Amino acid sequence: QVQVTESGGGSVQAGGSLTLSCVASAPTFNTYAMGWFRQAPGKEREFVASISWNGDKTYYDDSVKGRFTISRISATNTVHLQMDDLKPGDTAIYRCAVDIMAYREFPRETDYDYWGQGTQVTVSS
Repeated sequence: QVQVTESGGGSVQAGGSLTLSCVASAPTFNTYAMGWFRQAPGKEREFVASISWNGDKTYYDDSVKGRFTISRISATNTVHLQMDDLKPGDTAIYRCAVDIMAYREFPRETDYDYWGQGTQVTVSS
């Protein structure tokens, strides 16, 4: 069982920044791809960003490309999502996910095995 815990959400004005963090309690964390997803009220969950098991490859949804940056620190089993130039459309619950298939570069949403409870991000205009 892998525990996934997010932190760092909050309320900001448009144009502001937030950094989300995700810690996964997995002994072989450095073999797992990690992803961030979000769900706004009344909308389907959507992909935001992911990072490959070794951190060499990152992927972003077009809506956040150039504004968000995903990174990982294997020593602390942590993945960060730096969010800059936030827009009201970014308002959502953000969830971190872990894919425990070792050495995968880009999991599909259905490949992720463990999910955190989520952290709320609210951006006001």
